[in-house]
Amino acid sequence: MDIKKVLKIIIPLILGGFLVWYSLTIVSPEELVQYFKSANYWWIALGLFFGILSHLSRAYRWKFLLEPLGYKPKFINSTLAVLVAYLMNIFLPRAGEVTRAAVMTNYENIPFEKGFGTIVAERLADLIMMLLVVGITLFIQFDFIWELLTKDFNPVKTFGSLLIVIIVFTAFILYIKKGKSNFAIKVKGFFLGLKEGVFSILNMKNKWAFIFHTVFIWAMYIAMFWATIPAVNGLEVPVGGILIGFIAGGFSIAATNGGVGLYPVAVASALALFGIDKVTGNAFGWIMWTAQTAMIIVFGGLAFLLLPVVNKNK
Repeated sequence: MDIKKVLKIIIPLILGGFLVWYSLTIVSPEELVQYFKSANYWWIALGLFFGILSHLSRAYRWKFLLEPLGYKPKFINSTLAVLVAYLMNIFLPRAGEVTRAAVMTNYENIPFEKGFGTIVAERLADLIMMLLVVGITLFIQFDFIWELLTKDFNPVKTFGSLLIVIIVFTAFILYIKKGKSNFAIKVKGFFLGLKEGVFSILNMKNKWAFIFHTVFIWAMYIAMFWATIPAVNGLEVPVGGILIGFIAGGFSIAATNGGVGLYPVAVASALALFGIDKVTGNAFGWIMWTAQTAMIIVFGGLAFLLLPVVNKNK
């Protein structure tokens, strides 16, 4: 077996296990149980409703990429494939994308490479949205972020660090631009692919419908985070805190299997910037992570079982 593939599976699991332990040193299991018992599950249900809407929108958006290739899959199959993909990503990083394309190959006769190609294009659109959310957050919270950066302002140290960053960044750009190593070629290919993905979206037949669903999906992600906050008694987070907490949680999900262990720590660290104590922040992170993970496991499991039932003739 390929050592690199094994390490890609094992390392995130070890990291996740360590972070679970670390999080539970901040909020004890007993305290966590009390937070779960006192949580308002109506707010959690509302958050899950927004999460379900995002999955349905993602499944519907997919047709705008498949139609130009000559395929019109059933909406039910697109939805079930998306749900199964989320389920697989919990257990194996990036396995969901492969599974999703394989499901459509099996039940809709869409060639695997074509289906997988459209999923990559989707991921490019999602990356652009994440960068947009980060940009909006920096704009909205500029004064707050600036205050954090300048709290213990040391002109020599700050400008020296900035100069080093500029020099390193410039050297990196020149290396990528002129380099011929595998790494340079991969990075260059990534940015070229990103550029092609953007233009392919802007040039597609139903571009405005695709863009609407892309924005809607991410709005529902943020709404899910926002709706779950009142579930924890006494927790109040400003708009900037919601956006920064959401971004921190999003990056944690990308870093480990479904954000296991890292999600509560990342969200608590983000909320701590706004004066929220780490115990409450960690408890909220665990409630948020548990709710969305449970949703994925339940609906993903049902989707896995329903696929052969809905497609009896396949």
